[in-house]
This record gives sequence, C-alpha cells and structure tokens, in this order.
Amino acid sequence: MGAWVTTTDRVVVESVGEPPAAHGSSADESAFPALMSSANRFRPLLIASGLYLALAVMLWWNVWTGHPASATTCGCGDSSLFTWFLAWPAYAIRHGLNPLYSTALFHPTGVNLLSNTAEVGIGIALTPVTWLFGPIATLNVALTLSPFLSAVAMFVLLRRWVSWAPAAFVGGLLYGFSPFVLISLTDAHLMLGMAFVPPLMVACLDELFVRQQRRPVITGVTLGLLTAIQFLIGSEVLVIVIISVGIGAVLVTLYCLRHPELVRQRVAYARVALTAAAITAVVLLAYPVWFALAGPAHLSGSIWGPTSLISYGGNNLKQYLLPAHVAPTISEVSRRFGGYQAPIPSGQYFGLGLFVVLIVGLLVWRRDRRLWLFGLVAAISVPMSMGLQFHGWTLWRLFVRLPLMENVIPSRFLLITYLAAAVMLGVIVDHGYQAVRRWREEAVGGRDRSDPGTGGAEARWAGAAAGALLAALALVPIAAYFAEGIPFTATPVVLPQWYRSVAPHLTGRHVILSFPVPFELQSAMTWQAVDGMHYSMVGGGGPSGLPSRAGKEQLGQSYVGDFSISGNGQIVTPVEVVAVRQALDGWGVTMVVVPDPAHLPLYEQVQDLRSVAVLMTAATGQPPIHQEGAWVWRRVNRAGPAVIPSAADLVACVTGPAVSGQASIDLAAACVLTTRSAGA
Repeated sequence: MGAWVTTTDRVVVESVGEPPAAHGSSADESAFPALMSSANRFRPLLIASGLYLALAVMLWWNVWTGHPASATTCGCGDSSLFTWFLAWPAYAIRHGLNPLYSTALFHPTGVNLLSNTAEVGIGIALTPVTWLFGPIATLNVALTLSPFLSAVAMFVLLRRWVSWAPAAFVGGLLYGFSPFVLISLTDAHLMLGMAFVPPLMVACLDELFVRQQRRPVITGVTLGLLTAIQFLIGSEVLVIVIISVGIGAVLVTLYCLRHPELVRQRVAYARVALTAAAITAVVLLAYPVWFALAGPAHLSGSIWGPTSLISYGGNNLKQYLLPAHVAPTISEVSRRFGGYQAPIPSGQYFGLGLFVVLIVGLLVWRRDRRLWLFGLVAAISVPMSMGLQFHGWTLWRLFVRLPLMENVIPSRFLLITYLAAAVMLGVIVDHGYQAVRRWREEAVGGRDRSDPGTGGAEARWAGAAAGALLAALALVPIAAYFAEGIPFTATPVVLPQWYRSVAPHLTGRHVILSFPVPFELQSAMTWQAVDGMHYSMVGGGGPSGLPSRAGKEQLGQSYVGDFSISGNGQIVTPVEVVAVRQALDGWGVTMVVVPDPAHLPLYEQVQDLRSVAVLMTAATGQPPIHQEGAWVWRRVNRAGPAVIPSAADLVACVTGPAVSGQASIDLAAACVLTTRSAGA
C-alpha cells in the first residue's frame, strides 16, 4: 500500500459550491512536492489500470485462453448483430465506403448505422484489430475493454475528490464492473457496457463549474469532444446522461440560490467553457446527427413500432436489494433462439450492503455536499428507471412524450444510479480512511507526545482497514451474487461449411437470402462479417427488421421468418408461395442458402428443412443443388415463374415419404416440380 498511498495523498477539499483553490496554493504545495516526478504522480493510475485490466481479462478468461478470433459469448443473437456493426466500419474504410451506411445488410434499402445501436465509434477505433484478426477478435477486445475503461474513467473522476487512491479504486470497481455493465456485455451491448464517457463528462463539469483551474477553452473543447464520442458509441446513453445532468443542474441551482456569491465567482469561466463545448459538439456532430435523423435508411418515429411497450419496461425496487433468481425459462429461450449461452443474473442488483454503506455514510458525513448531490441524483434515477409501468404514475411520464424520448429504454437509467453510487462509495471510503487515520494518529500521539509522528504508519494501516471494511460491506454481496457465472461463458463461432468454403470466394454481385433468416435468428450476420462482406444479405437484426418496415415485402418477410423458427411439418400454402416470390424479386435475391443443421448449434438450426425446401422450390420454380453442406437455389434473379401447386399438393409435398437427409429434400423439390408438369 505504501507506494500507492504515500505518493498520492492529494487532499482536495472542494465540494459542490465551494470556491476553487487558487493556483499554487499552499495546500497544493504541501500535498504535491514541487519535485515529485511524473512517474510518481501517475503511479496510482497505472496500478489501478493494471488491476482493472487483470479483472477484465479474468471476466473473459474463457475467451482469451481459448480462441479469441473464433469464440465469443455467442455467434448469434445480439452478439451477432454487434459483430456485424463492428466489422462494417473496417470494411468501409478499406474500400472507401461510408462507414455510417451499408446496403450489405437489409438489401436493397440498406441500414443506417447511426439510427441503430451500431457503436460506430468503437468499430472505427478498433479497425486495425478487425483488419488484422477479424471481427470476432474485435468484439472480444471491445468486451474486455468495456469494464476496464469504464472503471479507469471513474477512478480518474474520483481522484479529483479523494485523497486516498484505494478509495477511488473501489468506486471504479463498482462502476466499471457493476451488474449493469456486466449483464450488458453478455449480449454484447457495447453501447451500454462501454461506459467510460459519462464519468469523464462529470469530471469536465466539475472543472467547468467548480474548480475552474484549467483554461476554459480546453475544458469546453474536452466536454464537446466527449459528447461526440458518446454519440458515436451510443446516442441513447448520451440522452440519458443529458437528462441526468439536467437533473443535477437543477439541484445545484437550487443550492446556489441560497449562495449567489458562488455563482458570480464562476460565471465568466463557465460562459467561455460552455461556448467552447457547444461549438465543438456542433462541429463534430452536425453531420452525424443529420445522418441519424434524416440520412438514408434512417428510422423515424417509434423505432420499435407504434405498438411497442419498450417504455413500459423498467426496473423494480425489490431487485435492487434482493438478488433475483435466474429464470430457467429465460435461459432456455436464450439458448434456443440465440443469446448468451449461460444463465443470466439480474443487472440491477445493488445489495443491502451497498445500500447501508451509502445511507450511513451520507448521514455520518452529511456536510459533504457531493454526497447529497449524487445521492439525490441516484434517488431520482431509480424511479426514472422504473419506466411507465402499467399501473400508477412514474417519473418517466414527464419525459416520454418529448421528441425522441419514446425510443429511450428507461431501465437504462440504472447506469446513472451506479455512477452516482460509485462516486458516493469512493467518497465515503475516503472519509472512513481519513477519519480513522486521524483518530489513530491522535490516540498514538497522545501516548507519545515527544514524537507525534510515531503513530503515522499504524494510523495509515488503521485507516486502510476501515476503508477496506466499508468497501467489503458494499461490494462483497454483489461479487458473491455474480461469482457463479464468472468467468463468462464463451462458445465457438460456428460457420456452416458453405459459408467457410464457398461464400468467401463469390465473385460478382450477390444478394443472399440465408436460412435461418436474420429477421428472426441473427447468426447469418456473423457469417457475413467473418466472410469479409463478399455478398449482400437480405434482412438483419434490430428495429430495421420489423415486418412493419418491410414495405411490399412484408408478407414474404413474415413467412420466411416463421419458417426459420418453426418446428417440423409446417404447411406451405399457395398464398405464401406467391408472397415469398414477390419478396425475392423485391429484395433482388440471387441465391437462397439453407445450411444442413446437422453440425450447427441449436440456435442456428432450421428445424423444418423439408417445408423450407418446398416453399423455396415453389417460389423460385427450380430445385436446389446440394453444395458444401447446404442446399442452394442459384440464379434466383433469373428464375422463371413460380410454381403454384394446389394447397393439397403442397401438403403432400411437405409430408411426403418418411425419409431424411438429402434424399428428403430432393424428394420434396421433385414433388413440387412434378405438380407443375402435371398442371401443364
């Protein structure tokens, strides 16, 4: 502890509303000897960063000790969607395309990455990793960096306010490795888990309104730059942060009304800094914001559809204090239909220990206005995260009707709750350390008045023990709740044989309808990303995949989606054949590919191969070929008219003789085409 503590006892007593210390004050000189080296000043940050990185690697131990370029949480579901989103910017930059828009997905309309949770900023920053090691490695790097960077950012923020570096470390640990961040990462929700920007924005606001020790233009430009970075990581979190900052600003304003002299001291600096921040943000975000709201393939209105209940989804008070049991049904659905392949605990668990430490700490050190500010922000963010609920009034009803607010998921205000709690915990642990240390120094010094410094080391260790006890009370219940699921489960990303051996060598322009279609099960997006985007693809994940957005192909999209997830023996109807053929023409499909499910994970298997074969053979008017472990309908864009058998004939072709494997598909296709000959 010695090297970490003795070189970093930076005593900062500024609380919200207190005047900033003058440059070169005696307090600063006593805390920081003029000859202290840069290495010593940055040593706590380096130590904390090393520990956070070690913990992050431990979380993803199953990835980094296995095959980080070919195994991750899952090559399916949302993880597949975000693998694609990370891969596209690297591909676009290499080929001189727009990293914000692509027709490789949702062909021919395309996908607007900024209208989706595409984490474009992460994809651009990690482009070299994608070029060198592929998109799976990029996803794993991003997943590992997310808790690490989030924790480091909170550590940096808390070092402004605490004198004991381990107190800042504890706050960073709670924030960066919070249940909210960890559960977000199990589904690769990097727009939530990569949460390093909000603490740094708070640090800028502290500098802007309280300390005012750096040049105001630098402070403002930094805040504007952080705003732009957060927009490119996740605009929803930026909106949540802005709302929360507004709540904090109201609280500070109410306080300052009683102390107007504090405002007068800071107005000039704040005006310059805010102007610089606004100019920087506008310059950097003018085009991206326009692109998200009005660019090609942008999403408008309620992005999840007019019947969406997304704003109703929220947290409940019980799960803040009591650990929620893992629901076997939810875990089973996740395994079957694409998601994290292990039990999923609650992302909102605080635990009774953390709650008690925060409440008792607030009461004991109630004169610290930082605790009151962040305590009130936390207290407001909790009901905000409860959503609309189906019965009763909630705070979110004040915001949900404002522009774009209908697309914010209110449960994600939990990030602000953890941010505020982490600040409070760090400050409280620091108070505990300092209080016990002073008490012990006085006690030992009283026994040996000839040498008051004899108790210095003993006092520091006593203070450290008190701080460690407070940290343990707060963090151990959370750690115990998550211990069973750490390290996270990693699964191999399995590409069907056809996508390994044929797809990477396709030449010319190809548009593939892949089963299972990514409207429903999203693994095909990983296949496309790993294959290097050698073809365009019908469909994709996220809100762009809603049938209501499909236009004239809506019926066909619904039918192929149903056939992707149905069980055996789904009946094909003439109406479905006609609708699917119209959709194939509208999408510009050149190939339909149905991989053999025999060697694929459950979440990638098409259960009803025979029905799909009947549907696609009738819609294209041609039989498939069996190529590299897949059934492929080629030259679909040049196919003749569809074959429209009668309903009875279609039933007969689906039920057919009791055979399996390739013979079953060949018989089903031949049955469909025989009805055309009979009809002729």
